[in-house]
Amino acid sequence: MAFLPLNISRKKQINVVIVGGGYAGLAALTNVLQFAPDTRVTLIDPRQQHLKITHLHETFRYPLADLLVSFADIGKRFECRYLQARVELEPENLSAYQERKQLIIDGEVLNFDYLIIASGCNYADSDTTAGTNEVLSLYDFTRTGAAELLLHRLNSRSPIQHISVVGGGATGIQFLFELQQFLNRIRRKATLRLIHSTAHVLNQFPDGFGTYVKFRLDELGIAIYPDTYYREQQSGKILLTDKRNNYPFELPSDLTLLFLGKQQQNLLTANAFGQMIVNGTLLPNVFSAGDCSRYQSIGSNAWSAQSAVRKGKLVARNILRHAGFPGLLEPYLHQDLGYVVSLGTADAVGWLVAQGNIVTGIPALAIKEIVEVQYDLLLTGVDTFLV
Repeated sequence: MAFLPLNISRKKQINVVIVGGGYAGLAALTNVLQFAPDTRVTLIDPRQQHLKITHLHETFRYPLADLLVSFADIGKRFECRYLQARVELEPENLSAYQERKQLIIDGEVLNFDYLIIASGCNYADSDTTAGTNEVLSLYDFTRTGAAELLLHRLNSRSPIQHISVVGGGATGIQFLFELQQFLNRIRRKATLRLIHSTAHVLNQFPDGFGTYVKFRLDELGIAIYPDTYYREQQSGKILLTDKRNNYPFELPSDLTLLFLGKQQQNLLTANAFGQMIVNGTLLPNVFSAGDCSRYQSIGSNAWSAQSAVRKGKLVARNILRHAGFPGLLEPYLHQDLGYVVSLGTADAVGWLVAQGNIVTGIPALAIKEIVEVQYDLLLTGVDTFLV
């Protein structure tokens, strides 16, 4: 249902405000303008640049600047307005936005016909490492490239002999393999270890993922500490707790890379069409998309870039349907078609079409690259996503 049924427009031109310039927000923006080029779109984000965060682990190889796209440039490319600002998203605010059909940004009144909330989720470690020289979080890597951050610490007066990576999800695994290859390239020796709180790495994926990754980590001599809670990184050591017996212990560690995942808070409930529900009340002109949204449908609510893009595309189409006649909306039915976790420059593990169809090595990397190219094309206005 990725096409627009015949609609008779009730209004010659509509105003759409999009809060959040991540994967979902930009997918919504490009699709609204693809189907209705005369739509007046305002994009609001507190940052100045869009970050292709699914590539972030690659900043061990490439400059962070390669992953940034200026919102000002996006505004010029798609002839829409960009405002750098933060929008309050408390339930009472959202209800007021629906009632008044307006936002007030720095004293300016922004009237809208439709509002899209695509603000994403916060990361659990975003505020835990401020001022800490021996801990790096994903937030740090969004501000400074991985190679620059590591070289700064490796060249400091305090020698780094032990590096701990905390988090056995996709992000932690991808950073760990890139880190290992980075150290080899610059000919620096350090003992690497992986610490995670579950029995198996990549436990949210099919069993073949964790089995393959463990095999590769064993090959590289990287120690794995499963069922282990991270407590704190102190000078020269990391404090841990064995989850199985609640036994506290410590290991030598000069640097910790902390990937604790996304915070399950400030999640926005939406119906099957992407329209927000606040305190049991439907907000017909306020839509949500991306990681911040939970749709009441059979579609995928995974915190993945592909789900974010599909939600953004859906709400764009549904807004145009809602603005027309007869106003029939499309339900969200998307199921992820696969997922690939990069294991450095020449290896990966993933599934395609069916979760039991495990793909590894160069074929898996090729799938990941195809998906990334699709999104790069979307940012230029070329939509190659079939659904």
